[in-house]
Amino acid sequence: MKRHLLLLFPVLVLTLCLMLAACAVSYKFTGTNIDYAVIKTMQLDKIANRAPYGWAPMEAMFNNKLQDLYANRTRLQMVRRNGDLHVSGEITGYDQFNKAIAADGYSSQVQLKMTVNIRFENRKDNKQWERQFSATTQYDATQSLSSVQESLVQELVNDITDQIFNATVADW
Repeated sequence: MKRHLLLLFPVLVLTLCLMLAACAVSYKFTGTNIDYAVIKTMQLDKIANRAPYGWAPMEAMFNNKLQDLYANRTRLQMVRRNGDLHVSGEITGYDQFNKAIAADGYSSQVQLKMTVNIRFENRKDNKQWERQFSATTQYDATQSLSSVQESLVQELVNDITDQIFNATVADW
C-alpha cells in the first residue's frame, strides 16, 4: 500500500502543477478604473488650508500625499492646466472635540477631525461633482495636541486622500 502511495504522489504533484500553469488569473493592485486610451493627463490644483484653525504643515502634508497617490497609483501625466481630470478644493475644517468624559468630569478622550471640500471634473465625459471628505481620530486628553499632532494629522491626511483617490479614479 505504501508503495502505491509513493508512486501516486509524484503523479498528483505533476497534475497539480499542470493545472495551476494552465490557469491564468490577472489582478491589478492599483485599484484604478481609468481608460488610459482616453484619459492621459491630470490637473491637481493646490488644496489650500481655509480652516479657521489649523496647523501650518498640514497643507503641505496633504498636497504631497495627494500628489504622490496619483503619481504612484496611476499612469496619468500631471499637468498645470487643462488636464483630462481636474481636482481642486480646500481644507475647510480642523477641529477638536471632547469625545469622552471621565468620572471626575474632565475630558478623557479628544477627537480630532479634518474636513476637505473637493471639486472633481472629468473633462472627457463631462462628469463633475463637489463633495466633502472628512476623517477623525482620537487621542488621550492627558497628552497635549502639540505632542501628538504630527502623527494624528498624517493619519487624517492618509484617510482623506485615500477617500478622494477612490472617489475620483477608483470608482469605489
